[in-house]
Amino acid sequence: MATGISEQTYLVMLALADEPRHGYGVLREVKALSGGRVALGAGTLYGVLDRLVERGWAQMSDEVVVDGRLRRYYRLTDEGLAQVTAETERLRELAARARRVLAARPALGGA
Repeated sequence: MATGISEQTYLVMLALADEPRHGYGVLREVKALSGGRVALGAGTLYGVLDRLVERGWAQMSDEVVVDGRLRRYYRLTDEGLAQVTAETERLRELAARARRVLAARPALGGA
């Protein structure tokens, strides 16, 4: 079960959840998913991908040469999809608890 996946790892996993993507495609999707707030560097991305592959949560699905350069495509495994789904549920529950706590807090400020 997923517990405390980093935001960067979570966003990379989400980027791979709907279709295989190559590195630049993952970078673009992470930026879009985060509303432009997270822009990963190549070193960070490939570190995350290496860890996902090592855990069995992602795998390389294809290699294609485009303009003389090799593009490696990655996809989530079934286990990776289960992990990102579990993490999404954990975050949903955490956000719901946070909303309840914040709604119950008395308003600050003076009269």
